[in-house]
Amino acid sequence: MTDEKAPAGPRGSHPRHALAPLLNAPVRLSVVAALAPLEKAEFGFVRDLVEVTDSVLSKQVSALEEAGWVAVHKGRVGRRPRTWLSLTAEGRSVYQRHLAALRAIAEG
Repeated sequence: MTDEKAPAGPRGSHPRHALAPLLNAPVRLSVVAALAPLEKAEFGFVRDLVEVTDSVLSKQVSALEEAGWVAVHKGRVGRRPRTWLSLTAEGRSVYQRHLAALRAIAEG
């Protein structure tokens, strides 16, 4: 038996390099996953689905909005203020690449 190591592949060839670091946080990944199949969702719906508080969701949505991956739309339903969340085209693309990388890692 020798101490030779298997030759390394080209730098950056492992699927983990396609992961989006911002989506490594479970709540942010959960928010993006909740929004992926929808055109838009009301803030309270996402909060309840992801099982977090308003403040936690707000903080995570702010990070995703700053990255350009989530759009926040404010309006009213009757007299009540409402906030809707949606994935941007870039956010949807990043999420799809992230999922593909996770699948590739899991499949070995």
